[in-house]
Amino acid sequence: MIAGPVSAHADLMDRNYRFQRHVYDLTRKFYLLGRDKLIRGLAPPHGGSVLEIGCGTGRNLVLAAGRYPDARLFGLDISAEMLATATSTIARKGLAARTRLARGDAAAFEARELFGEPGFDRIYISYALSMIPAWQSAIEAALAALRPEGSLHIVDFGQQARLPRWFRDGLHGWLRNYHVTPRATLEAELAKRALEAGRPLAFDSLYRDYAWLAVIGPVRGGQPTASP
Repeated sequence: MIAGPVSAHADLMDRNYRFQRHVYDLTRKFYLLGRDKLIRGLAPPHGGSVLEIGCGTGRNLVLAAGRYPDARLFGLDISAEMLATATSTIARKGLAARTRLARGDAAAFEARELFGEPGFDRIYISYALSMIPAWQSAIEAALAALRPEGSLHIVDFGQQARLPRWFRDGLHGWLRNYHVTPRATLEAELAKRALEAGRPLAFDSLYRDYAWLAVIGPVRGGQPTASP
């Protein structure tokens, strides 16, 4: 049961996706670019644990399951409507035995409480930070749930700096209809968090800055450093 300030955002997401979830994957493939590239870069260890924060319909989990048949898969989402679709999709694909889903807030979750896991080998967030109001807290929570030797992978909207202004303005205006806000300071926030955690950051601009792809890697030397 989600209570307190989470409820308002959870209710918003449920209203937003109550009907959209049925056509979500058919429409999003045309503009949620870079998701498959992110999944190809996960490369979890044999038998490793992979968590998707903001798993939505389960589309990415299904792809990860096919690419990494030995991985144990986990999905977290705040929307009960999306989780209903993800549960159905994962069962239909025969992946229920190796996949666990839970409803929770990306900005404040405990891996052990939700999944019984002390930490994950890989965590990824695909086009969700732009929809999470407390997106900086979501990054912090993801890093807290990551094993020292693990990595955090993120893909989301960039700032379209190398695309025509009319395209950028039109895209941002259209995204606002779906409560999506590209995070202009994403690279700076990730750099700050990576430095605090003693982890390296790789940050790439894709498709003329349409999307950003970031990886925060394993802790240097195996132990996190103290925050400055």
